[in-house]
Amino acid sequence: MSGSTQPRSARFTLGVCSWSLQVKNIPELKRLLGTLGVNVVQIACGDPHHANWDEGDQLPAAALASGIEMTGAMLGFPGEDYTSPETIKRTGGFGDLATRAERLDRLAWGLERTRALGLLDLTLHAGFLPEPGDPARPAFLSTLVKAGKMAAHAGVTLAFETGQETAQLLRQTLEDVASPSIGVNFDPANMLLYDMGDPVEAVETLGDWIRSVHLKDALRPTVPGQWGQEVPLGQGAVGIPQFLAALESIGYRGPLVVEREVGDQAGRLRDVAAGLAYLKTLVPV
Repeated sequence: MSGSTQPRSARFTLGVCSWSLQVKNIPELKRLLGTLGVNVVQIACGDPHHANWDEGDQLPAAALASGIEMTGAMLGFPGEDYTSPETIKRTGGFGDLATRAERLDRLAWGLERTRALGLLDLTLHAGFLPEPGDPARPAFLSTLVKAGKMAAHAGVTLAFETGQETAQLLRQTLEDVASPSIGVNFDPANMLLYDMGDPVEAVETLGDWIRSVHLKDALRPTVPGQWGQEVPLGQGAVGIPQFLAALESIGYRGPLVVEREVGDQAGRLRDVAAGLAYLKTLVPV
């Protein structure tokens, strides 16, 4: 990375995560995007356990007809519990052996929905990755290999969200799985919320695996084992200018979608709007 902390020449596409706006249908999403002055979105697949849509099975047709530019899809799994770091460790992604088969089935649905939306990227949480030497690691990696093969068959790239592990562990896991159909959706705030390292340094560690970026901000936890605090973009410890410069330094030119997961719809809309305005002061778009 250069000595400057300000990105200079990157051309980033700015957008928003559909679930951050708590919308229920495509017309509402279109209206709020117009209010925000953007037309780019990472869209929830429509899983009723994550972010449902009034359009149901007609979501892909409605979204494609809307003129909204979609960068990728997002899949949540039934039973994922974000009450605390401990509950999501037990219930997130493919971590629980008892739910792996049904979640691979749900992944198959998500891959089909992603292609129906005309998209090639599907973001999800893989779950807490076992460390090398952990007896649970081989079976976990085998599940990720299966997921990668499913994605390859569908012509989709899976983008695992960062945050529940260090960048070094995620990189080692990606290298071990060795699937060209698995990459990373980089969320710098997640690394702070879980207290899993420096998100700016992690950009270089994960490099070419980064397919997409969620932009949100956070403060680290003050009590071990509890969540950190999500805050509006630019008010946390990520260091957004330095983070964007790091993305530029690895040649990332993909979308930057603002995510806000705290507050009611009006508060989220306000914070997303402020976040987009802040980003426009930092980078040419």
